[in-house]
Amino acid sequence: MTSISSAGEVIHRFDMSAQFTALYRISVALGQENDGERSLAAILKVLHEQAHMQFGMVCLFDKQRNALFIKKVHGIDEEIDKNCRQVRYRLGEGIVGAVMSQRQAMVLPRVADDPRFLGRLNIYDYSLPLIGVPILGTDVQPVGVLVAQPMALHEDRLPSSTRFLEMVANLLTPTLRVAPTAMPLTVDAPPRCSVPRQVGFEQMVGKSQAMRQTLDILRQVSKWDTTVLVRGESGTGKELIANAIHYNSPRATAPFVKFNCAALPDNLLESELFGHEKGAFTGAIRTRKGRFELADGGTLFLDEIGESSASFQAKLLRILQEGEMERVGGDTTLKVDVRFIAATNRNLEEEVRAGNFREDLYYRLNVMPVALPALRERLDDIADLAPFLVKKIALRQGRELRISEGAIRLLMTYSWPGNVRELENCLERASVMIEEGLIDRDVILFHHHESPTLSVKTSPLPVVDESWLDQDLDERQRVIAALEKTGWVQAKAARLLGMTPRQVAYRIQIMDINMHRI
Repeated sequence: MTSISSAGEVIHRFDMSAQFTALYRISVALGQENDGERSLAAILKVLHEQAHMQFGMVCLFDKQRNALFIKKVHGIDEEIDKNCRQVRYRLGEGIVGAVMSQRQAMVLPRVADDPRFLGRLNIYDYSLPLIGVPILGTDVQPVGVLVAQPMALHEDRLPSSTRFLEMVANLLTPTLRVAPTAMPLTVDAPPRCSVPRQVGFEQMVGKSQAMRQTLDILRQVSKWDTTVLVRGESGTGKELIANAIHYNSPRATAPFVKFNCAALPDNLLESELFGHEKGAFTGAIRTRKGRFELADGGTLFLDEIGESSASFQAKLLRILQEGEMERVGGDTTLKVDVRFIAATNRNLEEEVRAGNFREDLYYRLNVMPVALPALRERLDDIADLAPFLVKKIALRQGRELRISEGAIRLLMTYSWPGNVRELENCLERASVMIEEGLIDRDVILFHHHESPTLSVKTSPLPVVDESWLDQDLDERQRVIAALEKTGWVQAKAARLLGMTPRQVAYRIQIMDINMHRI
């Protein structure tokens, strides 16, 4: 017994010596560094090298967003560090949020045994303890939380390690107060210019009334956390809309997670979205987070929501109502803070009547519907849209590209069943057919049912003499003028206009042109 006691005293004295040395080096680092960021890095490095406490992490509380955000983590690579800045903890959430709300230290004797550990960073050893202590300020509420993991499993040392970490947190407090510019107490969102431009509203080109109305709705709905249902035909840009809503919202710095509900079979869909626990099924060798957890604090975009199964719809409804879910194979209820944007090209009202889509889920998703107009409903926008897409293609190909006015006029005569996606494909096909940088009408290829004669390019399109036609006329007047000039023979009018007979017949029908004048 004496020998065991003596060994314990030796280990205790060794721990005390290491902690004393660590405190001394932390005080030296604080005295030498004027920059708060470098001070934190130096302190966490000392924790690792001298006190044998790995992955030290400092989280600071943002009063405006009422959540904790990670400021610094020691011992991780740049890619993980970049992702860490998007992680946040609400009050009472996980060990970090619990320490903040209870304003006292917390110890997990073994990470794997405690459901409060969320594992959002996926860097800590599940077989070891974890310690979190508050960083106290002048107010009643702490300014943040300090977390570190002992490198060895010695339960008898946890009380002394916790007291040591509390002393380190007390040393941090003056640094956080004295250097507010280098180490802000609140974590401000990055300036709006930090959001990539390719996700802004400037990517939605068009001056038509339908497009202007859509953009006005999007700018308004982006300000709030309202659930959005984006509706439109395939190729109208529903994912682009979801990107723009997220990156122009208060959640712009948080994760934006996308998922196509039609991409996976039903048996894999649940695991992909909700995650799974280790051993939940064959092949589940570790706990895995689902898309809902990965999007916590940010936005989840559910594309093709109309393709989802009845069982998935029931579980999605619960998350929308309660903000709660369980991983596959787990019994712990997890809270998630996610903004939902759903998209579909189906008529959900008909799906509800047919019993294929839950009516209660429909009303939950259809809070703020956004209907995207088909390209055939805004053909005038092609005048701006085509040059915009040509510039985009030119950037990918690394060369200068232009499009002629004649090519644009030809593009405006087609109804575009595939919408903007088909238009972009058409322009890219044209771009690869030219050696020079000009896309003219003779290289425009339509590959859809409306123009089968152009599906294979055997020869350039006939050159159309347009000198007789007043370009100030609207499209209906131009069609009538061409018909009158050709004696109301549709095939001849089509050649004059640079269209196919089918396209001319389509315009005669939708423009209500009276053919009885013959």
